[in-house]
Amino acid sequence: MSEQEVRVRVAPSPTGDPHVGTAYQALFNYAFAKGRGGTFILRIEDTDQVRSTPESEAAILASLQWLGLRWDEGPDIGGPHGPYRQSERTAVYREHVDRLLTEGKAYRCFCTKQRLDEMRARQGAETGYDRHCRDLDLPESAGESFVVRLKVPREGECVMHDLLRGEIRKDWASVDDQIILKSDGFPTYHLANVVDDHLMGVNHVIRGEEWINSVPKHLKLYEAFGWEPPVFCHLPLLRNNDANKSKLSKRKNPTSINYYREAGYLPEALLNFLGMMGWLMPDGSEKFTLEDMCRHLELEKISLGGPVFDVDKLRWLNARYIREDYSAEELQRLIETWALNRERLGRIMPLVQPRLETLADWGFLTAPFFADAVPALPEELVMKGKDPEETAEILQMTIWRLEQQRDFTAPALDALLRETAEALGLKLRVLLGPLFVALSGRRAWTPLFDSMAILGSDMVRMRLRRAVENLGGLSSKKLKKLERTYVEHFGRRD
Repeated sequence: MSEQEVRVRVAPSPTGDPHVGTAYQALFNYAFAKGRGGTFILRIEDTDQVRSTPESEAAILASLQWLGLRWDEGPDIGGPHGPYRQSERTAVYREHVDRLLTEGKAYRCFCTKQRLDEMRARQGAETGYDRHCRDLDLPESAGESFVVRLKVPREGECVMHDLLRGEIRKDWASVDDQIILKSDGFPTYHLANVVDDHLMGVNHVIRGEEWINSVPKHLKLYEAFGWEPPVFCHLPLLRNNDANKSKLSKRKNPTSINYYREAGYLPEALLNFLGMMGWLMPDGSEKFTLEDMCRHLELEKISLGGPVFDVDKLRWLNARYIREDYSAEELQRLIETWALNRERLGRIMPLVQPRLETLADWGFLTAPFFADAVPALPEELVMKGKDPEETAEILQMTIWRLEQQRDFTAPALDALLRETAEALGLKLRVLLGPLFVALSGRRAWTPLFDSMAILGSDMVRMRLRRAVENLGGLSSKKLKKLERTYVEHFGRRD
């Protein structure tokens, strides 16, 4: 690799729906690299063996491909620095951890969960590790569980540089002795991130600002290995369009890329919109192509003002693309591909046919399958024997259950919702009543479980979230209390 070649990466974790935040970071990495003839790498950070799934990885790859962000190296196409899944690189990480242990720059920690809980109880829940094992020089013992921690300075300060923020200083005393190897032999994000970026030749790390506080740990690792650190550029977080400009969350906005695809947004419009998050073309144009962004993007000119993810603005931009960039014939082909294709119509037809009296009834019966939002009136959403708040709480717990449901077929949804109703002490028809209204805007529709399977997980959950808001919503305080109730009934949320 020449010194001039730009090498960047995006490294999502396959633990859920493909997030628009991933697309946002991928876009800026891609545009920066391609505008300079560089290399864009996709790396899968799947060291969380409990939550990572092949299905989630496949969804990430498919969503980025739909957006048109093609990578030069990655898990599906390989490259000179593979493998590109961290779960396949554990031997590499262990080799580097052993080096740090041998050189006295890391240490084994044998503290049990019970001891750590007791320490936090004495010193406060937010207290970092007390370095109990740091100077004990304990060898690895057969059968005894341990983690490996990085030795972090106890005094002085870390001076770091961010391309957008300049010099940032942080006292080392406020930085914990970070775990770099877990007891299961898998690395933590911090170690794997640094080792992979170095070995893959990444020289610009462009990621979200939530990682700024991790930079001291990463710089200490670069120093421990004797490596030159990359240029750091931490993008401003996407924000909700609310009074507090809170961090983008699925409670207030759809955050899944799949949702926007299913709701009829164009990939070029979504990319354009994400590009506007903190940056505009030199001439101030709001509508621009991916190629335009690649040619003109300068990271130093990204604004730190807190980009607001305004769905109304996205709809306005999407409408411009539909009107300005497509002929009527092209738009017809696009809509046929999006939702009027043979496969989708073939799934809908058996649900609708028993309810048709004339062919004209098709439009009324199928409209909810081709809509983004439906008119779910609050008075029709309320469950029998419940008030609006109680109904909202039940719908919210149903959303959480659906978030964990990987098999989104009709039989699996039937079993899940029957189990949910029983756990909450409800008759199934009582639970399903507001679901019909939330998903179709009507008390009666096509068979619910089959219809949910056709709509898909992202659209179903979004319509249920809108129903919760239509019922008055749930405050953060109520949600925390509700989470405890959920755990009592269904176990922890992943």
